[in-house]
Amino acid sequence: MTYKFIEYKKEDKLVFIKINRPERLNALHPPANQELLDAFNKFKNDDSSWIAILTGAGEKSFSAGNDLRYAAENMDSQNDDPLISSRVKVPFGGITSKFQCVKPIIAAVNGYALGGGLELAMACDIIVMSNKAVIGLPEPRVGFIAGAGGIHKLPRQVPFKRALGMILTGKKITAREAYELGLVNEIVEPEMVMDTAKKWASEILECAPLSVRVSKQMAYEGLKYSFEEAMEAEYSEYDKYQNSADHREGPKAFSEKRKPNWTAS
Repeated sequence: MTYKFIEYKKEDKLVFIKINRPERLNALHPPANQELLDAFNKFKNDDSSWIAILTGAGEKSFSAGNDLRYAAENMDSQNDDPLISSRVKVPFGGITSKFQCVKPIIAAVNGYALGGGLELAMACDIIVMSNKAVIGLPEPRVGFIAGAGGIHKLPRQVPFKRALGMILTGKKITAREAYELGLVNEIVEPEMVMDTAKKWASEILECAPLSVRVSKQMAYEGLKYSFEEAMEAEYSEYDKYQNSADHREGPKAFSEKRKPNWTAS
């Protein structure tokens, strides 16, 4: 697929995906959602890509969520456009629902993350945020709901009453408040957002990739169970990790006092 609304770049084991609609504050419409889904599937299926970093173009916005102007402009033609037909189920932002990937995804939030923009950030595993960013789920203020996962994810990622306060009022909060709620891993100056996301990626790359992937899978899937059930559950990535060359390389490198050479095999 040729991308018109996003950019996809690969550097060694890192993939960079950038929403490229700064004139709309990186708000997403169905064609952009389709491109993001394609890009994340491309990352997911590329064995040589280990970590993805998602960000938005420009300095103002990570994503302002759903492109309401586009929706209004195309209201009468939506049933004729296969990209915006309700019969085609493309997750908002490509990954907010029905998308599973055991590889780490980092959100580099460089500005506004509102509505679907916040839902997209919450769909990532690590969030690095500009200290100038503003986030929220303002959908009820325009007659919508945070239906791309926000209603369910926010109460699972911050204290329940605080989540309901944001959801029911559409209130926006600052990056500092988001950090204090535990929603964000790190807040930095705007010019340091991407470098800090890369720093997180480099620290993840110091770990065995298959160990990282099964750990991510177990953490997420384990939430469905009680602690005892999670400990006894089976996970599809576990055998890959257990039988991998990396599983042997780690102790060997430790005993030889050298850095391990991870191969994801």
